[in-house]
Amino acid sequence: MNIEMFQTSLKEKGVQLSEKQLAQFDTYYRLLVEWNDKMNLTAITEKEEVYLKHFYDSVTAGFYYDFNQHITVCDVGAGAGFPAIPLKICFPNIRLTVVDSLNKRIGFLQHIVDELGLENVSLYHDRAETFAHRPEFRQQFDLVMARAVARLSVLSELCLPLVKKGGHFLGMKGANLPEEVKDGEKAVKLLGGTVQEVHSFLLPIEESERNIILIEKVKETPKKFPRKPGTPNKSPIQ
Repeated sequence: MNIEMFQTSLKEKGVQLSEKQLAQFDTYYRLLVEWNDKMNLTAITEKEEVYLKHFYDSVTAGFYYDFNQHITVCDVGAGAGFPAIPLKICFPNIRLTVVDSLNKRIGFLQHIVDELGLENVSLYHDRAETFAHRPEFRQQFDLVMARAVARLSVLSELCLPLVKKGGHFLGMKGANLPEEVKDGEKAVKLLGGTVQEVHSFLLPIEESERNIILIEKVKETPKKFPRKPGTPNKSPIQ
C-alpha cells in the first residue's frame, strides 16, 4: 500500500489526513526501521507492507468505533505502537495510555511520542496483570484495546478489568475469532462484559481476514481478576 493509496483508502472510510498527519506517519515509519536495527520491533520493514499491515490495519478500529470523541483509551501490549500510535495520529483528541511489559519498547514509544509531538499520551512499563490492579487505572478507561496479543479468553482477563462500566473493550484479531468467541464466552461474562458486535473484513490488496470484536462492560470485574502474571495465559478461564 503506497502512501497515496493509504490516504485515499482512509478518506473513503471517513478518515481524512492532513499534511501534518501524513508527515507524522512518514517519521514513524523512518524511526521504526531505524530502531528495528537495534532491537526487534517488527518483522515487517518494507514501506508499503508497513503502511498496509501496521498503519492501515491499526486504523481499521476507527471504522467501527467513534474515536472522534474525547475519550480515554488504553492499549494493552502495544509492542511497536500498534494500534495505539496510528490511531492517536489520526484522532489526536483521544487521551492515550499505553502499557507494555518490555521497557525497551516503552523507550522506543517515548521517542516516537516526542518526535511526533503527540500530546496526552502516557506510557507505562508494566505487566497487564499487575497494571489492572493499580487503583488509578482499574475500571477507569472508556476504551481498552489489544491487537492480536492472545486468545479472547486471555485478552478479556487482561483488558476488561481496566474498562469502566459502560465502556468498551475492542479486540483486533485475525481469522479465528468465531471459535475464540465461543471459547471465551464464559470468561467475558465472568469479567463483566457482553459481546456487542463482531466485524469481519478483508485487508486491502492481500485480502487476509481481519476481525474486530467490541465488548461492552456491563458490570464490575470481580476483584481477583486478573490473576497473577502468566496465569491467564497458562490456564485461561474455561
